[in-house]
Amino acid sequence: MSDTPSDHPLAAPCTAFMGSEKLASGDLADVALAVNARMAAAPSAVLIFDDTTGAQIDIDLRGTTAQIISRLAAYQGHQPEARKRGRPKLGVVAREVTLLPRHWDWLAQQPGGASQALRRLIDQARKGDEGRTAARLAHERAYRFMSALAGDYPGFEGASRALFAHDLAALEEAMAAWPADVRDYALHLARPDVAD
Repeated sequence: MSDTPSDHPLAAPCTAFMGSEKLASGDLADVALAVNARMAAAPSAVLIFDDTTGAQIDIDLRGTTAQIISRLAAYQGHQPEARKRGRPKLGVVAREVTLLPRHWDWLAQQPGGASQALRRLIDQARKGDEGRTAARLAHERAYRFMSALAGDYPGFEGASRALFAHDLAALEEAMAAWPADVRDYALHLARPDVAD
């Protein structure tokens, strides 16, 4: 699947686990086919996780390679948005914004109009974020995975507290008794730069 564009649903990065063993990691299509082959040889419960969000991916892996790829192409978690009117070359997306009248009044007084003023404000906020949003998303991503696969592991509560305190040393310590593949993947997801 290496010729698949990176924004295509089949190229979504993910990781599959059979119990506590990491079975495969890579593009969704490659992982799904690896899981299908492994299940054909030795049927077992397999969980697939989205590397970007930490969410579990629920897909039907029965049938032929063509049937699996066809179902994956329609995977709703990565379904591309339908093309809309507007200025697609600029990547502009129209959505509703609800503001108080004083906010609209202020925006109306800004050079370039409301949309341009909002874009400037958002860009300023993103620059001043200092990684807080990326860290929060990493915590959420790692917690989703940990809850799904390691929720009954010893030290789960301590690991969760350490994760949200952004104390990676304490997180590693709390997960010391966990299987290596689970621990390593949770630590990988906990890094803010994973989704970049």
